[in-house]
Amino acid sequence: MSADLTDDSVIRFARGVRLQHDRVRERWIIQAPERAFIPDPIAAEVLRLVDGTRTLGQIIADLASRFAAPVDVIGRDVHVMVNDLMTRQVLVA
Repeated sequence: MSADLTDDSVIRFARGVRLQHDRVRERWIIQAPERAFIPDPIAAEVLRLVDGTRTLGQIIADLASRFAAPVDVIGRDVHVMVNDLMTRQVLVA
């Protein structure tokens, strides 16, 4: 977990990055300048909640409720994923 990233952090997509649904292929795509990523279905569920207003804790709580999973387990996984995407300059806090 990044020292700067907490459950109170509000995350958003970096400038020029967006999440878009590809209706032809029925999958989500992260589009960024001169690159694209195809998130797995679980990552796509997390990214669909990134709106620049919700805290990371709110996103984690929403996912834990929706999937009836322990908050601490979901939290660890989401923090790892968000840190990875911050390193790739897809997300910012």
